Amino acid sequence: MMTYSMEHRGEKSKTLYLYEQIKQDILSGRIPAGEKLASKRALASHLGVSVITVETAYGMLEEEGYISTRPRSGCYVNALHLPSSPGCVRGGTDLLPPDDMTISGDVAYFPAMARIIRRLLSEQSQILQIKPPQPGCAALRNAIASYLRRYRGMDVSPSRVIIGAGAGYLYSLIVQLLGKDIVYGIEYPSYETIALVYRANGASIEELPMGADGIPDGVLAASRAGALHVTPFHSYPTGVTASAEKRYAYLKWANERDAWIIEDDFDSEFASPRRPIETLYSMDRDARVIYMNTFTKSISPAIRIGYMVLPDALMDRYTERLSFYSCTVPVLDQYALAAFIDEGYFERHLGRMRRKTYPSPTR
Repeated sequence: MMTYSMEHRGEKSKTLYLYEQIKQDILSGRIPAGEKLASKRALASHLGVSVITVETAYGMLEEEGYISTRPRSGCYVNALHLPSSPGCVRGGTDLLPPDDMTISGDVAYFPAMARIIRRLLSEQSQILQIKPPQPGCAALRNAIASYLRRYRGMDVSPSRVIIGAGAGYLYSLIVQLLGKDIVYGIEYPSYETIALVYRANGASIEELPMGADGIPDGVLAASRAGALHVTPFHSYPTGVTASAEKRYAYLKWANERDAWIIEDDFDSEFASPRRPIETLYSMDRDARVIYMNTFTKSISPAIRIGYMVLPDALMDRYTERLSFYSCTVPVLDQYALAAFIDEGYFERHLGRMRRKTYPSPTR
């Protein structure tokens, strides 16, 4: 039976360390192709770890094709056809080096997502032949709207949820939606991709220096902005969180200037349970806020799915200007994420992540 010393894992989780050690042994040939791995319960007992740790590590290895599960038999190592050298040359063209497969963040969602995908392929294989609707599949839009209502207290109609492949893609849609004839005010400093995407789409931006509570009222009043892109909770890289007073100041500014606010809400799902964070979208009474978020931080960078919620006033403009685009997220990905949300896995995952960030005090 495989033996690995968990004391040597450093800062890595037991799951990630076990996955990496087994993977290394498979690649080195120490565990040969066709060999049956120890049962999850037996290995957990042998290593002094939980069964879920072994189950998750095995699930990650199976997802990447290193092992396969045989019904009522167990897990077996697959035969791998590895290149003799990652830098070999064919036809005079250098091959790219292998991708960085380092895993960051929590990986406990892998087994659940893998089960959902296998179920979808088994029971709804026709979805692989479907072209996704332009704003996204109804299953995912319904799931997101329900989640936002249940978990974030946001009254959202699924018809106003737009699905896209990540934040950068949504930024570009926003420029095309609101137009290039207005100035986009952004926090300074801010996530550098925001400015890069806006400029790449021909938009003019104005960098608005951050204060201790967000963008100072005087700076905002003196700006030429017709749209304001803000991250009210944990703005990157300053870490500034705008107070309720500042959020209302943003909304008042937008109403008086007839401007739009883009609320980039990438991190507030991890706010302290003792400090609930209300979104600008929820506070808005004048329908001036475009809310956007992704699953990159909340689940994994590998989940290239984002969404934005448009106010009613922009829906006709969206249909007129952007409805010719094809949806950029495959149907299978959308259905899998919808099931992950609807079946409660997403909120349990968030709870697990929040407990890691804000552990209960010891007594």
